Amino acid sequence: MPPPQLLYQQLGTGTRLKRSPSKNIYRHCSNKTPVDVKMMPFTQYSGELQTFLERVVITDSNGQNVNIDEGLSLIITLLHKIKTTRKKVMVIGNGGSAAIASHLQNDLCKAAQIRVMVFTEPPLLTALSNDISYTAAYRELVNLWADNDDVLIAISSSGRSQNILNAVTTARDHGCTPIITVSGFLPDNPLRRMGDLNLYVSSREYGYVELVHSVLTHYISDQTAKTE
Repeated sequence: MPPPQLLYQQLGTGTRLKRSPSKNIYRHCSNKTPVDVKMMPFTQYSGELQTFLERVVITDSNGQNVNIDEGLSLIITLLHKIKTTRKKVMVIGNGGSAAIASHLQNDLCKAAQIRVMVFTEPPLLTALSNDISYTAAYRELVNLWADNDDVLIAISSSGRSQNILNAVTTARDHGCTPIITVSGFLPDNPLRRMGDLNLYVSSREYGYVELVHSVLTHYISDQTAKTE
């Protein structure tokens, strides 16, 4: 391994690896940006995120508000029951919500030893989407796997994704209970009216909604694992 000084000489002046990266990044950005970067200060962004976290609303199947700690406690208690009865949880979502669903499945399986499924295997999901339709793909999978008293957690930022709504209807037909929805955007989104417990974030921006959904699902998985 050549000494650091020789290594820098061998790499040449055109390489990104420099002795003073902090100076180089300022030199690189100075007077070379083609457009003005107008950005929200991070402190403002994090402050708005905190506001949305504090405004999370949980409602029941009748649209009545449930205290947030009580609602989350009900979900955690339910997950413990699922573990003892050997039922299962299915979690569905699209895009960023699918990533949140997979992360929740990972944590509940690994840390809490609960049987949780997601339907994000690309070959199967794309086959169903291609051969039937994307709006039917999750419905078909729920129809295949759902059993009476299983739990469905449906995540959708807008609360309007038709494939999610179709899957919730199918889960209800199969006796899945409770159904938990996690949504955002407009307060009257259809998904929010379909669950037994409905977690809602009052933002119309994907970034804030998905971040709050991530916090909520992390809280659920962390507390479920810690309250054996």
